[in-house]
Amino acid sequence: MNILGKLGFGSPKAATAQAEATGPDDHPPPAGQQFAQFGAGCFWGVELAFQRVPGVTKTEVGYSQGTLHNPSYNDVCSGMSGHAEVVRVQYDPQECTYESLLDAFWGRHDPTTVNRQGNDVGTQYRSGIYFYTPEQEKAALESLEQHQKVLNKKIVTEILPAKKFYMAEDYHQQYLAKGGRYGDKQSTAKGCNDPIRCYG
Repeated sequence: MNILGKLGFGSPKAATAQAEATGPDDHPPPAGQQFAQFGAGCFWGVELAFQRVPGVTKTEVGYSQGTLHNPSYNDVCSGMSGHAEVVRVQYDPQECTYESLLDAFWGRHDPTTVNRQGNDVGTQYRSGIYFYTPEQEKAALESLEQHQKVLNKKIVTEILPAKKFYMAEDYHQQYLAKGGRYGDKQSTAKGCNDPIRCYG
């Protein structure tokens, strides 16, 4: 299928696929767990930051907030699919507050740069908090307001409902923990403060 077809043009089937891509992330978390979704640049380093947060029980990197059903990494990098690189965080709310996740999010990236983190440029690298519940939305908005008070540049982070999450290719999962580009594994230990090497 060509890119126009994948984006929902030309057939009812393609339009249905587009509707699925823009629908909610309706995959339920395990009992006693909650999901959160964040975009903060290249998902490799962002995932490792969340893996180190106490109370986080699982992380997955993937694509969300786009219009293309079942996108590939190349689709996302083309800018045509509209997706952001995101981390879906599974956490135990008895051990980890949503506010703790927000702290990790703000601490991991520059929320004042549009579609860019460092040398990574493109809409897939945009800053975003994607909420699953009204409580998460409220906490995210309040957190943004507090952080804006201490920054002299405007925060460009988008705060939107979590949409369909498409898991990225297997080689992207736990990329830095597995050694990254150079085979040098980085610690996922809870509370670890070792500097994160973005590409390994």
